[in-house]
Amino acid sequence: MSHSLTAQDRCDRCGAQAYIRAHFSHNRELLFCAHHGRRYRAALELRISEFHDETHRLATGSSAENQRTASH
Repeated sequence: MSHSLTAQDRCDRCGAQAYIRAHFSHNRELLFCAHHGRRYRAALELRISEFHDETHRLATGSSAENQRTASH
């Protein structure tokens, strides 16, 4: 099982925060932001052993921030 991605994990394509991890054989992996993960997913699925997607955290984090801002 994969560990959760953190703010320290960066997209290998553009350097933005990573929300997707693509695992390949021999413990190799690529990290992607939501944009690049969606863009390359179809091509990656032919080559990877696991696709770990945490993009659901984007909607959750945005809602919490909006609620905090609205209450002030």
